[in-house]
Amino acid sequence: MIIIPVKEGEAVERALKRFKRKFDKTGTMKRLRKRKQFTKKSVIRREQILKAAYVQRLRQEEES
Repeated sequence: MIIIPVKEGEAVERALKRFKRKFDKTGTMKRLRKRKQFTKKSVIRREQILKAAYVQRLRQEEES
């Protein structure tokens, strides 16, 4: 549970902004979306390999 202490005289919008930032950092929505649908391990592994190849290609281009 996320607790955001609101200071005396602080605007609600500011506290809401802090709450949203903290909520995003927890990754709750990412986990919920991921669990919404089952993904086979082979598909997950394939995506990881493609992502690693992409990142590696970017780093090689950066070095050149």
